[in-house]
Amino acid sequence: MSIETGGYGALVIVIVMALVTLATRWGGVFVMSFVPISYRVQQFISAMSGSVLVALLAPLALNGDNGARLALLATGLTMLMVKKPLLAITLGLVTAAVYRYLFP
Repeated sequence: MSIETGGYGALVIVIVMALVTLATRWGGVFVMSFVPISYRVQQFISAMSGSVLVALLAPLALNGDNGARLALLATGLTMLMVKKPLLAITLGLVTAAVYRYLFP
């Protein structure tokens, strides 16, 4: 099974993906406008964001190369020590880049 991406095919795919993304984001906001934000709902939302983060990072930690693992370690340690996300992300990216440059 293949999708024709010549001509306008790729553009159509990108537009459809953008529309689906917008629909899910706006749909979530619309649905949550009917839910009263109680303490339990607030806890659920906070826990959900952490679980999404773990779901994104766990495969990288398990299946990634040593550069990815070292970047995760550098990012995590920087966040624990400095608590500045932009600095931690930058250090993680630089760590991965330097490792992959030195050990191709």
